[in-house]
Amino acid sequence: MTSSSASPVSSALAPYGWDDAWADEFAPYDTEGLLPGRVVRVDRGQCDVVTADGVLRADTAFVTPHDPMRVVCTGDWVAVEPGGNPRYVRAYLPRRTAFVRSTSSKRSEGQILAANVDHAIVAVPLAVELDLGRIERFLALAWESGAQPVVVLTKADLVPDAVTVAHLVQDVETSAPGVPVVPVSAREGDGLDVVAAIVGGGTSVLLGQSGAGKSTLANALVGEDVMTVQATRDVDGKGRHTTTTRNLLALPGGGVLIDTPGLRGVGLWDAEGGVGQVFSEIEELAERCRFHDCAHEAEPGCAVLAAVEDGDLPERRLHSYRKLLRENQRIVAKTDARLRAEIRKDWKRKGAIGKAAMEAKRGPHWRS
Repeated sequence: MTSSSASPVSSALAPYGWDDAWADEFAPYDTEGLLPGRVVRVDRGQCDVVTADGVLRADTAFVTPHDPMRVVCTGDWVAVEPGGNPRYVRAYLPRRTAFVRSTSSKRSEGQILAANVDHAIVAVPLAVELDLGRIERFLALAWESGAQPVVVLTKADLVPDAVTVAHLVQDVETSAPGVPVVPVSAREGDGLDVVAAIVGGGTSVLLGQSGAGKSTLANALVGEDVMTVQATRDVDGKGRHTTTTRNLLALPGGGVLIDTPGLRGVGLWDAEGGVGQVFSEIEELAERCRFHDCAHEAEPGCAVLAAVEDGDLPERRLHSYRKLLRENQRIVAKTDARLRAEIRKDWKRKGAIGKAAMEAKRGPHWRS
């Protein structure tokens, strides 16, 4: 295979994101007579792969099925057998980015939701009260994946006036530094051109809770009803869709979109860097704290607490920051014995400091 843009493979796969760099990665598999393709859907150990020969159904058993971080997922570029019954995926190419969350199992494994994503679109419905903490959680995972997050406020037509929409956008922008925030009404078409321009330059994944309007947005961007959507409920403005798998769709205006099922839980998975980007203003303030290991709880000379007291930093943001860092630390500690020992040592140190401070406050004769 050559990396020529005029080759049949390049012509067929370019709409799905194939480029010269992917062609170079695939070269060793080309010598084995395997076909390159992109996974557009995965379910029950099998996947649909779009190739120059069309969409092929293939088994994924050869690709470490017992490790949830190494299984084939939607968005992967793979080497697939040209024939056979069953046909097998032999390997996937190294991922440029990967969107990972922790599973709900007690083993605290990571689960990869989508691969090779350039933009992570967090869909947030304006039909219900904003949950800024949940948005921050999604954004932490998005930043950690290596993708550029975008918050799309869906169902904007259900908000009574433009002034209210503007205030809601501002609230989200405060919780999403460095992230575009776009109000959209798929029903009215408002804001769709902005989102289409964002997703047109690569691969995007749609994320959000069930009923957030992801499938309606996907249909609007594709220009046809490719995702089934149930009617919006009058009581709470939530639409319920029937998406049960992650589906990769080539957009008519360019770019690729991965729609996902509604996520009930979005547990962090080794996302300390992502948390730091979501709360970049806190990280910047922390550099001015008196102590380099300041926990921003009661330490003297804490620039973060001073910003809260002065009204420059919302207290809710600090609480959310602490919560996500603690959660991430627990997840990492379950798989890192050295870190578990460090955490226990830190707990003992903080406990001793707290005890000493309490005794100093009570005075030397409080026991008598």
